Amino acid sequence: MSDEKAPQLARDLTLYLLARFVLVAVIAWVLSLVGVPLLVALLVGLVVGLPLGLLLFRSLNARVTAGLAKRNEKRARARAELRAQLRGDGAGQPE
Repeated sequence: MSDEKAPQLARDLTLYLLARFVLVAVIAWVLSLVGVPLLVALLVGLVVGLPLGLLLFRSLNARVTAGLAKRNEKRARARAELRAQLRGDGAGQPE
């Protein structure tokens, strides 16, 4: 199960990051075409683009968040089993 989800999470996360950076770049490019200096256009692109990316890429954001939650849940379970084994509890030992 984790072998199937790990590449999907990596792909979704990469797509989400690239989409948000492209959105910032497009906003900065449009502003620079209007005559705004490049540094100011980049700063405005960041301030406007990052929150706008949350709205525009909501479904991709939800997939990334769900994938990260599943991965963290699995890691927490494995950590709890390891701690149980280190304490000597029988719950963490396969029989």
